[in-house]
Amino acid sequence: MRSPLPHRPAHRALRRTVAAAAAAAALVFAGFGTAAQADAATASSKATWTATPCATPKHKGELACDSYRVTGGLTAFQKQQAARTGVTPKAADAATPSGYGPTNLQSAYGLTSAAASNGAGETLAIVDAYNDPNAESDLATYRSYYGLPACTTANGCFKKVSQTGSTTSLPSSDSGWSEEISLDLDMASAVCPKCNILLVEATSATMANLGKAVNEAVSLGAKYVSNSYGGSESSSDTSYDSSYFNHPGVAITVSAGDGGYGAEYPAASRYVTSVGGTALKTSSTTRGWTETVWNTSSTEGTGSGCSSYDTKPSWQTDTGCAKRTIADVSAVADPATGVSVYDSYGVTAGWYTFGGTSASAPIIAAVYALAGTPSSSSYPASFPYTKAGTSALNDVTSGSNGSCTTTYLCTAQPGYDGPTGWGTPEGVAAFTG
Repeated sequence: MRSPLPHRPAHRALRRTVAAAAAAAALVFAGFGTAAQADAATASSKATWTATPCATPKHKGELACDSYRVTGGLTAFQKQQAARTGVTPKAADAATPSGYGPTNLQSAYGLTSAAASNGAGETLAIVDAYNDPNAESDLATYRSYYGLPACTTANGCFKKVSQTGSTTSLPSSDSGWSEEISLDLDMASAVCPKCNILLVEATSATMANLGKAVNEAVSLGAKYVSNSYGGSESSSDTSYDSSYFNHPGVAITVSAGDGGYGAEYPAASRYVTSVGGTALKTSSTTRGWTETVWNTSSTEGTGSGCSSYDTKPSWQTDTGCAKRTIADVSAVADPATGVSVYDSYGVTAGWYTFGGTSASAPIIAAVYALAGTPSSSSYPASFPYTKAGTSALNDVTSGSNGSCTTTYLCTAQPGYDGPTGWGTPEGVAAFTG
């Protein structure tokens, strides 16, 4: 039985401190502030966040989710709003969204057209542990707010099952994993609003139960399966590969981890697309956005590294790691530049901003869904490698997630690197095959 990552202690919960610029904020509040003053005020009001409860496993042998929830300060989205309007928003205000929404994410990754046209009839599965009793209603709130089409059990768009496929005999409810589930469902919706969504809830967060949930998702017809969890590698990983993740023709995405440099499983599986994390901000470039490696501290940031057990897949040709290298691609994960989520079971009902590679994994799964059904004998993790170095991917070239002896495994560079893989999506072309 696997153990959680050793670098996931409970005290990692809070990593940042808040610095308020009260005088400038007061000017804005009083109506005398300019947009520049609002921007100055918000620039020093750094976001703070805490790991979701499922990031610290409750039981021996359970894996951890890879997510954080913003608890204070201002996010990148809020700072952009303040710069545009001249009004400083409330910090961590659950009454309104404070993170990036569907329009932002689709714009950042060149998906606006594809999201409007593609995805109908595709089933995107979310695999998590335990039950979120409010999953469907929370999803409805998110989608309604952002003007996305309804996705309900009644209209056939949404389905929630246990790892055995039951719609009635579900796992016990868990508030921490419910936050994770809300994050995953909302990101799938944001990027692929026309997709059908299948939520498969494992009985517990062990690899055996989560793996069975993956198999169930595939047996129910999902061609895209998102997994936002991980744990330390073990000698059992190769057997888990064959038992749970070897599904040709299915795009299986897995978060690379939130503990900074270091490999974890199942991100290290050769059969999955391992998804790293970035910090995403608007810019004056032609793209309108810029990204760097997500890294907050030596123990918090996107995962990456060289597997100790998993064989290197044939399409991966980097020379600094003899086995499987993490990651393949990446998307936004920094909580300070995080995404908007609606949740009512894990916390007080309201809008929250989340980060972690738990956000990037469902985003990439949804991009695969927009790209269309993978060929039956393919391993979709290989698809981005065929578009390496092209305009189909945004190459992330700055930042690092720690220190390592083989530089590219922990430091961004032109072309392939561990923290961000080949980069982030620019449309769907790198995710077809």
